[in-house]
Amino acid sequence: MRPIWPAALAALALAAASAGVLAQKAYRYVYPDGRIVYSDRPVPGARLQGEVAPPPPPAAPPPGATELPGARRPDADDAAAARSRRLAQADDEVRAAEAALNDARLRLAAGREPLPGERTGTAGGGSRLNEAYEARQAANERAVADAQARLDRAIAARDAVR
Repeated sequence: MRPIWPAALAALALAAASAGVLAQKAYRYVYPDGRIVYSDRPVPGARLQGEVAPPPPPAAPPPGATELPGARRPDADDAAAARSRRLAQADDEVRAAEAALNDARLRLAAGREPLPGERTGTAGGGSRLNEAYEARQAANERAVADAQARLDRAIAARDAVR
C-alpha cells in the first residue's frame, strides 16, 4: 500500500503556489502590430489595455480524496492482477483442452483397424466386425466429441475474461 503523505504534501504545495498566483494582478498589453501580451509587469513598447481577471481557483478535491488525479489506486492494481491471473488460467485450460482433443483424435484414427477379437467369422469363411469393435469406435468418437465440447467451453471462458 502506498503512503498517503507524499500525495498530501504535493497537494499542499500546489495549493500554496496557486494562492500566490491568484493574489497577483495580470494586465493585457497590445503591441502596435496587434500582438497581445499578458503580464504582471509593464511591457515596453506595448499599450496597456487593462487589468485581466485572475483565473478561477482550482476545484477542490472531493472530501476524503488524497491521491492526485490519474494515479492508480491499489484496488485497481489488485483488480488488474486478478484479471491477469484469471486470463492466464483460462489460457492454460484452452491449451490443455486442445491437447486432449488432439489426443482423442489420434486415438480415433489409430483405432480404425480392428483389434484381435473384434472380428467374428461367418459361415462362408469370411469375417465381420463385431459389437466390441463398434463399442470401441463409439467410445473413441464420444471422447472426441467430449474433448471438443471442453475446448469450446474453455475458449468461451477465456473470451469472457478478456
